Amino acid sequence: MIIMDNFASIIGQSPALESLIRSAKIVAATNVTVLLKGDTGTGKEVFAHAIKNASPRATKKFLTLNCAALPESLIESELFGHKKGSFTGASHNTQGLLQAADGGTLFLDEINSLPLSIQAKLLRFLDVGECLAVGDVRPYKVDVRVIAATNANLMTLIEQGSFRQDLYFRLNVVPFELPKLADRIGDIELLTAHFFSLFEKNHGIKAPKFSKASLKILKQYKWTGNIRELRNLCERLSILFAEQIIEPEHLPQEFQNETSDIESNDFTLPSTGIKLDSLEADLINQALERTQGNRSKSAKLLGITRDTLIYRMQKHGFFNV
Repeated sequence: MIIMDNFASIIGQSPALESLIRSAKIVAATNVTVLLKGDTGTGKEVFAHAIKNASPRATKKFLTLNCAALPESLIESELFGHKKGSFTGASHNTQGLLQAADGGTLFLDEINSLPLSIQAKLLRFLDVGECLAVGDVRPYKVDVRVIAATNANLMTLIEQGSFRQDLYFRLNVVPFELPKLADRIGDIELLTAHFFSLFEKNHGIKAPKFSKASLKILKQYKWTGNIRELRNLCERLSILFAEQIIEPEHLPQEFQNETSDIESNDFTLPSTGIKLDSLEADLINQALERTQGNRSKSAKLLGITRDTLIYRMQKHGFFNV
């Protein structure tokens, strides 16, 4: 079943994703701090938006700060605000994001990049809701829900001395690990259809479609850039191949390289012919040897189902089937 309502922006129906969404809906109804973990491109900001939209703060502000995007000298002022004259160029009092988001939600992306000097002030806010603007001596209080995200292992950073353990425990009240796209390959067809529909509207063009052969290649690809990489590919192909069927030869070279050792279409039938049954039996035997007899893995190598493999093993007289 495709998830709808406030989580409609989360496209997919893999068991891992649906389980994640069920838990997130429960957590969204509270004010608890959430920590989203996952590789770059897995959709952490989209997930944070969905939590906010399913929360009592749905109609309030949702502000975002990428902790890796600003130098240390500016990030404190960006978060907590500053007083006039507190530093060169501070010509007037300025609100920070925490004050601007009062009553709403603040999404702190790449929290692993937050400087140590700022981590103590963020911990103070999370503990008692108290903030201190740069150059001020009087703290102020705000009501803001924090959703943080990291693409790094915070425990490793704690061991290296670059992340506070007490802040980690305060952020890690409810952690969610977003799966890699490679771990939810079954969602690729849904995601590509979603992105093609989106770009059809955005660019005013007719959406293309992937052929079965192209979809097979997409499902074999490693997707190191995760959903973001898939989205970018769909946008490129939407523009270059509008209203066309996208065949394997239309895919970028990296997709051809990735699958060249898995599947080859360069086989040429010898003029003398072949014995198909013998060839099939030999390939099954090679697959079983390579996987040490694991039938599920052997079937995957051969591009067939496990049931089909067992049927063909029986057909060729393999023992112990």
